[in-house]
Amino acid sequence: MPILSAAELTQFALDILLAAGVPPHRAEIAAVSLVASNLRGVDSHGIQLLPFYVDQLLAGEVDARADGRVVSENGACLLFDGQNGLGQWIANACSEHAVRIAAQHGLAMVVARESNHFGAAAWWAQKIRAAGKIGIVMCNASPIVPPWQGREGRLGTNPICMSVPGPWLLDMATTTVAAGRIYKAVINGQPEIPPGWAFDSAGVPTTKTAEAYKGMLMPLGGYKGSGLAMMVEILCSVLSGGAMANEVGGIRYRGKTVRTSQMFLAIDVARFLPVEEFTARVSQLVGLMKSAPAAPGFDEVLVAGDPEWRTEAERRASGIPIAEGNWEKLCQAAARVQVPAPYNGK
Repeated sequence: MPILSAAELTQFALDILLAAGVPPHRAEIAAVSLVASNLRGVDSHGIQLLPFYVDQLLAGEVDARADGRVVSENGACLLFDGQNGLGQWIANACSEHAVRIAAQHGLAMVVARESNHFGAAAWWAQKIRAAGKIGIVMCNASPIVPPWQGREGRLGTNPICMSVPGPWLLDMATTTVAAGRIYKAVINGQPEIPPGWAFDSAGVPTTKTAEAYKGMLMPLGGYKGSGLAMMVEILCSVLSGGAMANEVGGIRYRGKTVRTSQMFLAIDVARFLPVEEFTARVSQLVGLMKSAPAAPGFDEVLVAGDPEWRTEAERRASGIPIAEGNWEKLCQAAARVQVPAPYNGK
């Protein structure tokens, strides 16, 4: 299993994106945000996505040079048209607009349409949080999830992320697992997945990786996950006037633009409390959770963000391991754009 430092992996990702025609500043934003997911242990949203991006870029399915444009701005509300641009570039612009407007009005809600996959929602929520704001980010996705009691895909994994000043960060799909977890199992030759992750193409629960990849993901908590996914769909695609539900493309829909929609909400903490006081209160709340006795089979109580921060500290120190299947796909993508893979002696 190759192990690369964050700097090595970022440079490799950057070189691939540049060779695929992405302008330098945009390529840097995408590369850094993808590797940040690997650092946090969220490998499904890291450089595993690069081969898919390369396919899209070379096929002309994404316009890496599109700037996107503000359609309307009215008080604390902004509508953005991504013009089929690079998802990370669009998300970066929308996050900056959200921070700017929240500083002026105390709240900001930016919705984007005609965008593309932007990696992990956590990166953009943390960008808003770094400006002293509460950041809430959502997006719709390709229709690989059946609505509750259905057996055909209509909804996406439709993630919800919330980042706050303080030691707490929630980033979750509205399915039991993200779609990338299934894809990771496929490309790394893992024959089975845990129960409760997926259905086969007939809507029957399965633990077979190949059947799951051709099938659908399970909504988180049954009808509750289906309801949350609908909420995300409404706040992203319905509100923005963008592509809804099965109009959205994705990794299984080659030849079709993704057309995803996204929502960026920023809340200016300082309008309520000094940021330092708010952060201290979040820490107090986290401490209260952690003071609960651990249940049988567990050593401690963890809160949202704990596993990722611990993994990041470990990987910054010892490097980022890349599963063989992921590495092979990444090197194949690099070869397509004539980028040599970095030597790794580990």
